[in-house]
Amino acid sequence: MVDPSEVAARVHEIRSKITQSGGKNVALIAVTKTFGIDAINAAFLAGCDGIGENYAQELLGKIDEGIPPIDVHFIGAIQSNKVRQLAGHVALWQSIDRVSVIAELAKRAPGARILLQVDTTGEPSKGGVLPQDLDSLRTSAETVGLVVEGLMTIGPTHGDEAARAASFSLLRSLVDSHGLDICSMGMSGDYEQAVANGSTMVRVGSGIFGARPAQKH
Repeated sequence: MVDPSEVAARVHEIRSKITQSGGKNVALIAVTKTFGIDAINAAFLAGCDGIGENYAQELLGKIDEGIPPIDVHFIGAIQSNKVRQLAGHVALWQSIDRVSVIAELAKRAPGARILLQVDTTGEPSKGGVLPQDLDSLRTSAETVGLVVEGLMTIGPTHGDEAARAASFSLLRSLVDSHGLDICSMGMSGDYEQAVANGSTMVRVGSGIFGARPAQKH
């Protein structure tokens, strides 16, 4: 079981480190994938700005259990055939990188708020649209009525500080050039550097809840 007092203490520490890294009004999204509903409740009580889920079936199970009034962000790769089930439950779709998903969102969740995921590392496993294809993807999303609020990326898995800085700086520059508000980058191991490079939203899981249990999806 997740201890709410420990979660509150970690959230306080993370927010302090965000401030120390130069962050102002940085949203803290607690990544609750593979954790139970108790983690979501603890994140809500600790004042997190939202919770992040990666797997459709797991999220649907938690919805059935009853999620407290906190924004749900879908941060994993979403299959088009899962959009219908999640429509109405997701406040922000963070990992949109394909026209097929955009089309399904437009059909099932008209006017949905989305972030476009950008590949800033060249690691195929991470997903994301290439920077040079971002304009086209954004046009596709806005043409069908989706609300593009910002961009997101996943930093390099094995990169050093310079590689992370290059990834984060690239996303920040794209957010600025597109005139967008949300720059979602940084996770448990690199959120301080992401904030120093201009992140406005970090996605932290193990840094809040501790070691992650086995995946259930």
